[in-house]
Amino acid sequence: MTAALVLYYSKTGATRQMARLIARGIEETGVESWLRTVEDGGEDPKVSREELHSASALALGSPTRFGGMAAPMKAFWDDTASEWLAGSLVDKPACVFTSAGSLHGGHESTLLAMMVPLLHHGMMVLGLPYTEPALHHTQSGGTPYGPSHWAEAGAITNDEKALCLAMGRRLGKMTKALA
Repeated sequence: MTAALVLYYSKTGATRQMARLIARGIEETGVESWLRTVEDGGEDPKVSREELHSASALALGSPTRFGGMAAPMKAFWDDTASEWLAGSLVDKPACVFTSAGSLHGGHESTLLAMMVPLLHHGMMVLGLPYTEPALHHTQSGGTPYGPSHWAEAGAITNDEKALCLAMGRRLGKMTKALA
C-alpha cells in the first residue's frame, strides 16, 4: 500500500488546517493520506507506531514555539529510538510545515528543527522549489523549507493554501516515484 502519513500537532487549529490542505495535495496524486496527531483527543486519531512504520512517506507539522517545534511533537520524536535503531524510516520521503503567531517568530528555524530528527532517521527531506509561484509573492507564510502560516494575520491566505497543496502534491509524486 502507498500511503503518506500527515502527522501534526495543533493547539489553535491553524496547523490542522494546513495538514488537511497537504493531505488534499497528496491525494490529488493518487496517494492515500492518513491524518494523525501526536496526542489523544483531537479531531483526528492519534498516530500508532504501526502507522509510522507502514506509511510510505511523512508530512510533519507543528506550531512554532520559540523557534522550534511544540513540546508534544518534540516528545513524540524523542521516543523514536527503536525506529531509529531498526531503520524503519530510512529512505522514505518527508516534508515539514508550521504555523507561527508572528511573522518573524521562527517559521524557518522551526522547519529546520523539525528536519533534524527526520534526517537522523535517514528520511529524504523535500522542500518547496522556487518554481512554485506563490513563493515569489507571498506576503505572509511560505518558505523553500516548507509551507508556513502567519497565524496572527488571520486565516490561511491563498498563497499559503497554494504552497500547502503544492507540498502535498510534491510529496505524493515522490512517494509514487519511489514505490
